[in-house]
Amino acid sequence: MSIKPLGDRVVIKNLEAEETTKGGILLTSAAKEKPQMAEVLAVGPGGNVDGKEVTMYVSAGQKVIYSKYAGTEVKLDGEEYIIVRQSDILAVVE
Repeated sequence: MSIKPLGDRVVIKNLEAEETTKGGILLTSAAKEKPQMAEVLAVGPGGNVDGKEVTMYVSAGQKVIYSKYAGTEVKLDGEEYIIVRQSDILAVVE
């Protein structure tokens, strides 16, 4: 099964959180911060969204930084994905 976003939505998947600190201390799952970096899996077509013309600037395969509390978390086939608006993506990591 696949997810195809509509409008200005983008499907992303979180990259793994750091498991150790810079000093080498192992972190428990409760102590790990929610990562804000993710990989783009699918991008909606853009177009006319809420009366405004939207051009999509991200594409599948890019790594992005997104707002901390943005999006809707979805679980599909045992995998966790996040669907966000393009405006919730802050930067593309190159």
